Amino acid sequence: MKSVYPIIIYPKSSGEATHYVEIPDIDRGTQGENLAECMDMARDALSLWAITEADAGRTVPEPSELSSLDVPAGAVATLIDVDFEEYRRRLANRAVRKNCTIPAWLNEAAEKQHINFSAILQRALMEQLGVSR
Repeated sequence: MKSVYPIIIYPKSSGEATHYVEIPDIDRGTQGENLAECMDMARDALSLWAITEADAGRTVPEPSELSSLDVPAGAVATLIDVDFEEYRRRLANRAVRKNCTIPAWLNEAAEKQHINFSAILQRALMEQLGVSR
């Protein structure tokens, strides 16, 4: 389910390479080189924070109204859309590097056959765990 949260983007300070982004509803911030990156970074920071809180059994706050924000002169208040469940799915399906050890002779034989070690390990783990995707 999508939600819309407000953010405040502060302009780059003299000599700074990035804008600062405040996410008032979670008292967190991030940064970005341009406005589009600011919005993406805020979306990512908010989503990661929210699923971490939910997994810990804590409540994720409802979004504030944009009009309720105290926006300093020169800063920009805007809205970002977030879909926590979609973010969770993408996070769960990201690749994770694992290091495993096998005998050299087995490695050589598998490489000669152009075996995809990752695919074999995934299939073996799913079979061992009795799960599928």
